Amino acid sequence: MTIRARDLSPKLAPLIAAGMLCLFSSPLLAADDPEVPAKGAAVTVLKAAKSCFANIVEVSGTIIPREENQVRPERMGLKVSEVMVDAGDSVTAGQVLARLALPEGGQITVQAPVGGVISASTASVGAMASGKGEALFSIIARGEFDLVGMVPTRDIQKLAVNQTARIKVIGAGEVDGKVRRLSTTVEPNSQLAQVFLGVTTNRRLLVNSSGRAQIKTGQSCGVSVPLTAILYGSAGTVVQVVRRARVETRRVEIGLMSAGQVEITSGLTEGDIVVARAGALLREGDPVRAVTASADAK
Repeated sequence: MTIRARDLSPKLAPLIAAGMLCLFSSPLLAADDPEVPAKGAAVTVLKAAKSCFANIVEVSGTIIPREENQVRPERMGLKVSEVMVDAGDSVTAGQVLARLALPEGGQITVQAPVGGVISASTASVGAMASGKGEALFSIIARGEFDLVGMVPTRDIQKLAVNQTARIKVIGAGEVDGKVRRLSTTVEPNSQLAQVFLGVTTNRRLLVNSSGRAQIKTGQSCGVSVPLTAILYGSAGTVVQVVRRARVETRRVEIGLMSAGQVEITSGLTEGDIVVARAGALLREGDPVRAVTASADAK
């Protein structure tokens, strides 16, 4: 028996429409759609973004005077009759530091050959002084200091005279500095080379105090991810990428690091969705539900 369309009861139309809707929303069809998120564990993700990293060479060392002058009288057999300055005082070139009594009577003066800071003094009233004995005064010329330290051979090649530095000196805080001199030889056993950094500050520095310098030798800009997104293993360095709601393991090459971020030199492109905290519990192909990291979580 043939049923004509006009013979169908109007009451059947809604049932037919409902059946068609169920057909197109069938789970079988949805499973074949790559854009439909697969069911799985929720993971926090973020987009790989571009960042710039400063190439930093670190130097640890000791504060020393750049130039130190020893002050003595020019003749023998003198006695200190008056001391005008103490250790720690700033002096100018030609300033009288002490008066010495002559054996035959009369006095002579000892003057500063250069302006600077008195770093040490042995002068005391009644003490003997001579041209060959212990220096009466030591003057740090112009109050200039250097941080002298050692760096690996691979780093000495990155350094150049006049590169700027930030130096943290114990007891004095952060001061400015500049590469002043580089060694042309390497210590054979440690394979370390010596570097001298001129310190620029009006603060009073203590000789032999420790300091750490950071010297910026260049800058590199590229894709970066947090350090927590990196996994190290037998397969090398990898990150876990979420693509079409599934985990992909990507082999990457890393570069510079700064403030918890890692430069990725190959293996990722800007905008890739990366698992923020990579872990061994996630395997290649696992279905996941991506949750975008908040700004505070980065």
